[in-house]
Amino acid sequence: MKVIGINGSPRKEWNTATMLRYALNGAASKSAETKLVHLYDIDYKGCRSCFACKEKNGKSFGHCAINDGLTSVLDEIPEVDALILGSPIYFGEVTGEMRSFLERLLFPYLLYEEGGGTLFPRKIRTAWIYTMNVPENGVKKMGLDRVFQFNESLLEMLIGPCESLMSFDTLQFKDYSKYAAGRFDATSKLKRHRDIFPDDCQKAFNLGIRIVT
Repeated sequence: MKVIGINGSPRKEWNTATMLRYALNGAASKSAETKLVHLYDIDYKGCRSCFACKEKNGKSFGHCAINDGLTSVLDEIPEVDALILGSPIYFGEVTGEMRSFLERLLFPYLLYEEGGGTLFPRKIRTAWIYTMNVPENGVKKMGLDRVFQFNESLLEMLIGPCESLMSFDTLQFKDYSKYAAGRFDATSKLKRHRDIFPDDCQKAFNLGIRIVT
């Protein structure tokens, strides 16, 4: 059993990456082979709209034709048994790198024929992990519920069954006094990070177990 985690955060040791590691550790606890990829370490861009992946009998039909730093990751994903994507929420969406990754990963598998469908070779388990500064009661107000639902439906349609895990009201800085961030209660943020974030990490660990069993 192989599981790959994709970190869409520029930070390798913060909230999103931490939860991804817990999820992969959960999978590893059931003897899965795991790998964590940091998108911000890779030199790539999003879809170029060349449509080579849609060309009938073309050499890149069903595959992204761009050859860059992301190619080996895209080639590896059809060979794994589970895929976990993680991203912080920036301005109401996943990060730009994660969005570009999704374009490159998912669009080639989307059939343009009548009735749609997918060219992904088999169904595998998938999951989303999101971290955000937004409190849980602000999700609908910001329309994030629709973002989460849409992203989940994309994976379910093109790759396989998906579940989502959210960590709300996360800590952005270790020392709030260094930043112009007076709208936030630093004491409350630190307390939540100490008291609640470990529970979110445990949920990620449990997700990792579920995705391989």
